[in-house]
Amino acid sequence: MVEPLRLVKCVADVAKCSRREAELYLAGGWVLVDGQMVEEPHFLVQGQKVELHKHANLQAVEPVIILYNVPLGAGLDPATPQLLPPGLVNPHTRAPDDGSQVRTLRQHFVGLTQAAPLEAQATGLAILTQDFRLQTKLANDATTMEQEFNVEVEGKLISGGLELLRHGLYFRGRSLPQTQVSWQNEIRLRFAVKGVQPGQLVFMCQSVGLRVVNIKRLRVGRVSMGKLPVGQWRYLTQFERF
Repeated sequence: MVEPLRLVKCVADVAKCSRREAELYLAGGWVLVDGQMVEEPHFLVQGQKVELHKHANLQAVEPVIILYNVPLGAGLDPATPQLLPPGLVNPHTRAPDDGSQVRTLRQHFVGLTQAAPLEAQATGLAILTQDFRLQTKLANDATTMEQEFNVEVEGKLISGGLELLRHGLYFRGRSLPQTQVSWQNEIRLRFAVKGVQPGQLVFMCQSVGLRVVNIKRLRVGRVSMGKLPVGQWRYLTQFERF
């Protein structure tokens, strides 16, 4: 019987490298066990063939940006809006038509946080990243970067309410900037707004006689959710810019 060995040790032996270098190969998805990618350092090997991918390198995994279509009832916590409930974004919920050509790695799901977080109970476009620079950029650009929402409402709009939504409301003691607002159908309003604050859209609708049923974000800056299915995610492509 061949004694089982942890994969990280096998990689170090095969590649004649240090344990740290073996861990980098594993994190980068460069290790094959009987031809299948395995990323777990503690995976037990017992006689299987262990080899490195022909393009293997020791570069650290680059941080990723993920776009996720948050479903209704996902359970966003208002106390920690930057964090999604665990398990929603995983290799199995990646959109089949993701055209980024990025290889899915376990490392991509470590330390993901929301940039420009969605409100609690909102749905639609969430931006998840491992790169603090993007979080800082979106926070700094919040007052000038437009976001687009579909807001489902019920109730009766007061006379002149649409014009009031576009300009004339005060929120938390400050005049709200001019906003693009239009009806999409009998129950949905489209908002294109800059510098949106938590609770602002609900307040605006309540101010004109409407109750918000659901808020769905469609776009942040120039990045749109597009046809991304509910509950699925994709990588931000190299051609997309906020």
